[in-house]
Amino acid sequence: MNKWLLLTVISLLSLLLAACGGAASGEKSSEDYTAENPLIIKFSHVTAIDSVKGQAADHFAQLVDEKTEGKVKVEVYPSSQLYGDNDELDALASGNVHMIAPSATKMVKIDRRWQFTDMPYLFEDEEHVQEFFESEAAHDLLNSDQLSANDIKGLTFWPNGFKHMSNNKRPLVTVEDFKGLKFRAQAGQVLEAQFESLGAGSATIAFGETYAALQQGTVDGAENPYNNFDTMKFYEVQPYLSSTQHGRVDYVIFVNKTFWESIPEDLLAPVEEALAESTTYATELAEEENEKSLENIKTSGVVEFYEMTQEERDALKEALQPVYDEFTEAITPELIESIQSLK
Repeated sequence: MNKWLLLTVISLLSLLLAACGGAASGEKSSEDYTAENPLIIKFSHVTAIDSVKGQAADHFAQLVDEKTEGKVKVEVYPSSQLYGDNDELDALASGNVHMIAPSATKMVKIDRRWQFTDMPYLFEDEEHVQEFFESEAAHDLLNSDQLSANDIKGLTFWPNGFKHMSNNKRPLVTVEDFKGLKFRAQAGQVLEAQFESLGAGSATIAFGETYAALQQGTVDGAENPYNNFDTMKFYEVQPYLSSTQHGRVDYVIFVNKTFWESIPEDLLAPVEEALAESTTYATELAEEENEKSLENIKTSGVVEFYEMTQEERDALKEALQPVYDEFTEAITPELIESIQSLK
């Protein structure tokens, strides 16, 4: 009797565990989430709500809500509300946030190749940039072993635009005009070398602290796409802007790998579909908003805008050649050559 009772109990436990399936292993299915109890994706970024990135992030959140019927909710935290430049990457790796959209060069902490966007005059125009974003080389960066080792996965690129130099001292036309000025820069040795090649200094300052640094005279200038210059109101503290078009600020969507791969497949599919549509939206928006911001800058009455000629840009490019001499090996000749070959 005891023997059969034991066997019966064991059989019942086995059936119960089998019925629970994923629940026994701690996994969840889409049925565990509802509009009242949604899966939350925390999305942190550092730019203003009305910036290209800010608008694209909000668009993504809206699409996710629609496509999952409220079962997945993207909580967007703009303007460094949750994490700033210096700590959002660590927050992602530790799972404190699930998604970030830093500028590509921020990933130098993990892989020095991501400084490719800082290499002066590497990209010719917007079409060239898009060709790279869709290339095998870009795919390899997004899925590198270095990212995986930090529990991070790259999903896609959101373009922002070409960078242009601004300052509060004088118009920037020739290489000589840069000498003695100090510029705000993102972290990275490439940018330090860039300004050094122009006879200028640099200071690594978080994006959210740049306005105050310019206002207080900690730095004299900065480099930004037109839209960042406009939406962050840098024109209030920098009356001189030149269309140097020397480098890029482009964003990359990164997610916490463990979290992302734990999303039930039938929910992940519409989320990824929403991201693909948001990427198209971000690409079109970046071009529109930069054009709009340039017009705002030109008609502001407070900015002295200088449209550089190709010859003047070529002179800057020649002065910046030492950056290639110093960093080609770190970024790898293969990556640089693959980008150049797409022109």
